[in-house]
Formats: sequence, C-alpha cells, structure tokens
Amino acid sequence: MALSLFGPGRPSPAARLALGLIWVYRHSLSLLMGRGCRYLPTCSDYTSQAILRFGFWAGGWLGLSRILRCNPYGASGHDPVPEGLPPSARWYLPWRYGRWTGAHIPPDQRWL
Repeated sequence: MALSLFGPGRPSPAARLALGLIWVYRHSLSLLMGRGCRYLPTCSDYTSQAILRFGFWAGGWLGLSRILRCNPYGASGHDPVPEGLPPSARWYLPWRYGRWTGAHIPPDQRWL
C-alpha cells in the first residue's frame, strides 16, 4: 500500500508541516552537508516514512530517536521503519515509541 499526502489516510496539518520542513532540508542543507549517511534509508527519509505511517506524534518520535542515533558512536546499516509501534508505547509516554540504541539492527546488516 502506497502512502500519499492526498488520499483517504491524509496526514494531519502538523504532519504535512513536518514533511514540508523535511523537504526543505533535503533540498537545501542536506546538499551542503554531503551524502555520507550511516543508515539506509537516510534519517530524513526514515522520518518522513514514519510520519506518513504513524502520524506526526509517533512518527516524529521515531524519527527523533533515529536522528539522535546518527552519530559516530551510534549504530549503522539497514534500518527500515518498523511495521508497527511497540506495545508499550502510549501517547503520554512518547519516548517509548523510539528505538534509541540501535540494538534492533542485526549484526550482519551493520556497516561500520
């Protein structure tokens, strides 16, 4: 099932604003910083997919956890957006949405 900005499961205004800011980042600052990503998909692509799949709140927290993991001491490799949210996640406990350590990435799929 393809996710779209203009369909029955249309994103909220906050989600569309976040997706617009990601688009601006991809076409401005990202070009100046270079294309050396530690993950596949890139953090901006991961965040936009998460927002489209889970909405602004949960997808934003997933994206934030991925962006914070993207550092020289973090993991690397193939890290797709999860199919579902963790069972312990609640809207009032937003940190439970994220994958903060990278331990979920199998060792054979890591690059660095």
